[in-house]
Amino acid sequence: MKRDVYLLKIKNNIGKNYVFLGLSYVDLTRGLWMIWLTLRGFSLTQLGVMEGLFHLTTFLMEVPTGIVADLFGRKMSRILGRIIFFGSLFILYYSRSFPVQCLGFSLSAIGYNLESGAGEALIYDSLKEIGRESVYKKIAGINNLIFEGGSIISLIVGGYCAHNLGYQWVFIPGMTVSAMSIVVAVLFEEPTIIQEEQHRLREMGWFQAMKEQTLMSVQVIVEKPRIAFIILFTELVMMFIASLYFYLQTFWKSEGRNELQIGGYLALASVLSAAAGILTGKIEKKIGVRGIILFFPFLLILSIWGIGLTDYSVFFYGITGFVDGVLFVAMQDYLNKLIPSERRATILSFQSMAFSLYMILFFPLIGLIGEQRGLQTAFLILAVVATLMYAVYLIISMRKRNGN
Repeated sequence: MKRDVYLLKIKNNIGKNYVFLGLSYVDLTRGLWMIWLTLRGFSLTQLGVMEGLFHLTTFLMEVPTGIVADLFGRKMSRILGRIIFFGSLFILYYSRSFPVQCLGFSLSAIGYNLESGAGEALIYDSLKEIGRESVYKKIAGINNLIFEGGSIISLIVGGYCAHNLGYQWVFIPGMTVSAMSIVVAVLFEEPTIIQEEQHRLREMGWFQAMKEQTLMSVQVIVEKPRIAFIILFTELVMMFIASLYFYLQTFWKSEGRNELQIGGYLALASVLSAAAGILTGKIEKKIGVRGIILFFPFLLILSIWGIGLTDYSVFFYGITGFVDGVLFVAMQDYLNKLIPSERRATILSFQSMAFSLYMILFFPLIGLIGEQRGLQTAFLILAVVATLMYAVYLIISMRKRNGN
């Protein structure tokens, strides 16, 4: 009887997660924070430094926070993540100080770290506990739909509020919704599937447990090199998409578009990403995982060239939204199938760590080039870099197929 009640609570995690994600993804500052900080007098270089610091903090804290989730529970990790994110939102709105904003971005990164591997691990292991991990791809598609739906609401409502009512109507409701997500996080049931391993590691002591968990997770990746490839390749693609997302906001603003229009453009890409996420299963059946890895990054590169060379940046950015949706769902499903439960949050943290490393290396540089030479030039350079990297990947892939 007790086991039946437990399994029902675990099953209910899926529905609670939809509510949690809905509240977490309705962030009215999405698509506006760069414009907000620009209006507050911060330069493009400072914005690049802030975002770079965000990803540096993410890079340094990703694995420790992933280990926290594996050792002390994914639920606790989620709760702490949302509390810290709330604090960073408060700083973003109220502070005019560059050092304090840097602190806020670092806190935001830690909040992101605590959620990044923990949330996905919580849901996948909940499904595994009830024997339904085979439906994860469908759930990942719904999660992506919620993410994009939250993005659409955030971008349109946030853009309208910023343009017509003032930014206080962006941040105050945003902080309220963030507080509500903390309440929902408390309601999750922690899966006991890795409880025995948690107890074993905790008995070692904090430092020794972190060391053991890290080494064992690295060993999994060494034994399954496909994990490393999927992580490095997917996060490189996501870095290009994220850079376009942020810098196009400033680019469109410089062209005279208002916040509502910019929100609409970003919302269009979110609609396409949501549709792509739902269609990913069918696309994968047609062309396979290898076809997705080959075709969709190529489509992204064409879009970056289109943004840099033409006046149709909105159209080409919409295409990147579709690419984002397909790759996110397909690669996360494939990756989770390769990872054992007791290492899941830690290895997924390695994934976020790779993304942060790419952002540390590229994002401030794009901002600097944009400030010195113009953002359209920065987009062209981004297109050149993406093309060269894709060419290297094709060469390596062909040599591998030929046995060289």
